[in-house]
Amino acid sequence: MPKIFITNKSDHPQKFYVRGWNNNADLIVKPRSKSTIQAPSHTNSGAIIAVHDGHEGEQAEITFNGFEGNDFFDMSNIVGAGGNMTIQQQGLPSTRKGDPLFMQNLRKAWTKASPATRNELKGHIFTNKEGKVVRMGPIKGNPRLEAFVRTFADGKTYIGVGAWNGSPGVASDNNQSSAGQGTKNAIITYSDGDATPGPEDNNNKTPQRAPIEAMSMAHENPEASSEAPKSQGNNNNRQGEVGIDLHNKSNKSCRYFFYDNYWNGNGTAGANFDKPLKSIELAPGAGKFVPLKNTFKGRVQRGTKIPATWVEFQCEAANDGWAHGDISLQQGCDGAATIQGTDGAPHGSGLVGGFKHDVITRAPAAAKVKREDGVWCLASTMGNWMGPPNEAAAEWLFKEVGQKKAYIKGGSGTDVISSKNRRFEVCFF
Repeated sequence: MPKIFITNKSDHPQKFYVRGWNNNADLIVKPRSKSTIQAPSHTNSGAIIAVHDGHEGEQAEITFNGFEGNDFFDMSNIVGAGGNMTIQQQGLPSTRKGDPLFMQNLRKAWTKASPATRNELKGHIFTNKEGKVVRMGPIKGNPRLEAFVRTFADGKTYIGVGAWNGSPGVASDNNQSSAGQGTKNAIITYSDGDATPGPEDNNNKTPQRAPIEAMSMAHENPEASSEAPKSQGNNNNRQGEVGIDLHNKSNKSCRYFFYDNYWNGNGTAGANFDKPLKSIELAPGAGKFVPLKNTFKGRVQRGTKIPATWVEFQCEAANDGWAHGDISLQQGCDGAATIQGTDGAPHGSGLVGGFKHDVITRAPAAAKVKREDGVWCLASTMGNWMGPPNEAAAEWLFKEVGQKKAYIKGGSGTDVISSKNRRFEVCFF
């Protein structure tokens, strides 16, 4: 299991509560020093919480080796603040989370706050004799304080409780739980000044992922934007190109989003939850060809929310040059979908993957969850930042679909569909 490196850049000893590791014993890091915690193999989740005058403050929450072998981590100020803290994977500054100048930004916002705002937050923002803000109380359960903190820290740290127990949360909070790149050492940096990690934490031999097209083409508001296919012709005049023949078999218009993985490894992948590559809207019964690069390896789904049915595929495998794909219900199910090759041959372990029938309407209540857009879906069978695995959903899907037609749990036993001409027909029902 990886290590957790905690650096204290301040001029004073800093106390941390440790939850999940270090036998749950408190840790005091000396001024301008670094401490190391070995994460044991039997415990992959925990938190490192900075303590200020006996009060919990900013905290780094970590799950090692989570979904698809990736680390999930975030910085949270839900229970308070008294210093600055960031977290990232070692050698990967692109994975950094947290506001390295949270307290400085809090003080600026407090200086500009109106007398009415200061009065509302009395007893929640704490100052010293000189009037300098030294600590912030818990945000949880205090909507006025939450609104105030969002004016300067929204999208940088967890502020609200996020998606949990049926609540959709706030998108900028939910995004804090995005996956890292595999499992690596965690770098936590504390400071009264700038909590940006030093160069020594970004110069190891861990390779960084190459930039991908999804990053440069990401939309600020993917729900309201799209990138239409380059051609408006029919599918037959695009037979030489790599991509997807996409069909909307439902009775309502729908926008479909393509997500390129952040990175790909040997049997692992960095799932992309927040940066769609392109999207296309199809009327009921309509179909379009969507061209993709040979390097695409990811998924297409309805909309941008989860739970959702994932049609996973890569356009050109390194070992044989063919396209390979499958249906996955591990992140939930919002309806039926199928995938099949277009070269007319039953390559792979099955000719058509997925299913066409409704599995949501008759599902037991315990298996369902209302998505933040109001759509009823089957919950995730493997769990994610929104909650643990839903065993009722898994049991229902094993009965109604089966592991052979779609990934429900685990990474084996499911038909992998292949296509020599590097294009699939994908249908959403």
